[in-house]
Amino acid sequence: MDPSRIRNFSIIAHIDHGKSTLADRFLEATGTVRKEALEEQMLDGMDLERERGITIKAKAVTMTYRASDRKEYTLNLIDTPGHVDFSYEVSKALQACEGALLLIDAAQGIEAQTVANTHLAEKCALTLIPVINKIDLATARPVEIEEEIETILLIEKERAIRASAKTGVGVDTILERIVEEIPPPQGDPEGKLRALIFDSVFDDFRGVIVHLRVIDGSIRRGDKIRMKGVGSTYEVLEVGVFSPRKLERRDALGVGEVGYMIASIKTLSDVRVGDTICHDKEAGAVEALPGYQAPQHMVFCGIYPVQNKDFDALRKALEKLALNDASFSFTPESSEALGFGFRCGFLGLLHMEIVQERLERESNVDIVQTAPNVTYEIVTSSGEVLNIDSPAALPDAAVIEQFREPIVRLDIIAPSEFVGGLMTLAIDRRGKFLNQEYVSETRVLLSFEVPLSEIVFDFYDKLKSLTRGYGTMDYEVLGFREAKLVKMRILVSGQEVDALSMIVHRENAEQRGRKVLQVLRKHIPRHMFEVALQAAIGGKIIARESIKALRKQVTAKCYGGDITRKRKLLEKQKEGKKRMKMVGNVEIPQNAFLSVLGVQRGEEG
Repeated sequence: MDPSRIRNFSIIAHIDHGKSTLADRFLEATGTVRKEALEEQMLDGMDLERERGITIKAKAVTMTYRASDRKEYTLNLIDTPGHVDFSYEVSKALQACEGALLLIDAAQGIEAQTVANTHLAEKCALTLIPVINKIDLATARPVEIEEEIETILLIEKERAIRASAKTGVGVDTILERIVEEIPPPQGDPEGKLRALIFDSVFDDFRGVIVHLRVIDGSIRRGDKIRMKGVGSTYEVLEVGVFSPRKLERRDALGVGEVGYMIASIKTLSDVRVGDTICHDKEAGAVEALPGYQAPQHMVFCGIYPVQNKDFDALRKALEKLALNDASFSFTPESSEALGFGFRCGFLGLLHMEIVQERLERESNVDIVQTAPNVTYEIVTSSGEVLNIDSPAALPDAAVIEQFREPIVRLDIIAPSEFVGGLMTLAIDRRGKFLNQEYVSETRVLLSFEVPLSEIVFDFYDKLKSLTRGYGTMDYEVLGFREAKLVKMRILVSGQEVDALSMIVHRENAEQRGRKVLQVLRKHIPRHMFEVALQAAIGGKIIARESIKALRKQVTAKCYGGDITRKRKLLEKQKEGKKRMKMVGNVEIPQNAFLSVLGVQRGEEG
C-alpha cells in the first residue's frame, strides 16, 4: 500500500467527552460498518466499558475513506482510554500515530486530563487537531471553549472544529482535516523490517495476537521474525488489519500500516510492549526502536477468596485476566486472618475497582480486598533501598534509616468559587500549594504537591462532591521523598490482625487508629468474654476500644440473703470468663474488613 495514502491517528480526551461515540460516527461515515449494524460504543467490547461509559482497553480499527480529492485513504484509528489511571494505555497508542484528535466537551470545557493528554501528544511530536464536541447541547459554549484552547493549550482557536458526534455534525470536516493535516507515515518500504509492538491480547485458540505498527520494510506470512528485546524467534502464521468486530487477514503489512500478527506465541509474557520486531537474519543490523516505559504499579492490595475452597478458581481467574491486561500483576500471599490469597498491583484505584468487578463477574468467586496501599521506599541502616508494597513486608523499625513515600504533582481544574474548599481539602491531605492560574473568567487551575497515599483512595470522590461534579484532576508522579511514616498494627484480643495493618503518617496515626477501632467495635459481634481492640505503633498502644462481654445474670436466683452469696457467684463467673478468654478465638466477620477499608480510604466509619 502507498504510505502517502495512510493516516494513523488517535482520539485523546478527558473521560466521557465522547471519544467512543465519535469513533462510531467515523465507522458509519466511512462505510466500515453498515448503519443498521452499528451499535453504540462499537469499539468498547466489554460490558463493563458500556455500563460505565468509559474506555478501559485501547482499541484499533482500519477504515477506508474517499476524500474530496476523489482519492481513497486508509485511516487507522486507535481509540484510547480517558481516565487518569490509564495514561499508560494512552501513551502506547500515541507511539503508533502521527496525529491526534483532541476532543473537548462543549459544555464541560478543558479538563485536567485534557491538559495531561495534550502534553503526552506533544512529547510524541504529534499533529493535534482540536475538536469541540457536543455542540448540540443546550449548555454548549463553543466560543468560551475556543478561548480556553488558545489560552491553556496554546493552539490557535481558528483551528478548532465544532462538531457533534451524536448527530454527526462536523464529522466529514474532521475526516477531511485528518487527511489534509496529519502527515503520512515516513519509512523505507524497501528497508529492513522494523515494527513497533503497541499492544497484545491473548486468544484461547490462537495464542497471543500482537498489535503492531510497521515503521520500515514489510512483514508477511512465513517470515522468520525476532523480538529484538526479548530475543525470541517465531514464524509468522498470519498478518492482517483490524475491523470493528473481527480480524481481516492480509497478505502483508507495509510501511505505516497498523495491524496484527499471529505466530503461535504461547504466553503474553513472551511479548513485551514497546519491543521491535525484525527479520531474524537481519536482527544484528537493525537498530531497535525506542521502547516504552513499563507500566508502573502505584496501588497494591490483597485479594482473597471468601471461601478457602475457591483459591484455585481465583488463581485461574487472575491468570486469565493478566493475559489481557499487561498493566496488572499478582503474586501469592497468605494472611493469618484471611487465609491464602494474592498480592495484586494496579495503575490506580479505578483500575483496581475494574479488576475486582471483572473478577466477580467472570469467575463467580466472592472475594475480599484488603486496604489499598501505595509503594514506599525504605532505606535501611546498611544503605540498602527496598521497595515495599505491603505493611507486612516492612522490616523491623530498628533497621529503617529513612522512610520515603511517592509524591505527585496534582492539577485540579474547577470553578473559581470552590477555590477555598479545594485548598482546604488539599492541605488537609498534607498537600503543598504550588500555583494558581485562571483558565477563564470562571474556572481556575490549582497545582499542589501531595503524597500519593493521600489522594489515591477517596480524594476524587471528595473533589467531585465539593465542586458539585465540576472539578477534575490529574496527577503525575514526581518521585519519592522522606516522610514521618510508621506502621500501625491493629490488635484484637492481643493478637495482631495482619490484614488490618497500615502505613500512616505519624501525626495522623492516633486519629486513624481510633476510627478503625470504632468501626471494628460496631462490626465484631460480642463474645462471652470482653474483647480488647488496640492500635499500636511498635510496642506503644495509641488507641483502645473494648467490646463488652455477653453476661448471664447469675445472681437472678438470689432473692435476698447475705450479699456475700451474690459476690461469690459473680467471682465464680469472672473466673470462668477469664479461662474462656484464654482459650477463645475472636471471630472477625468479612463485613468488618470491608468497613475498615472505608476508613482507610478516608471515609467516615
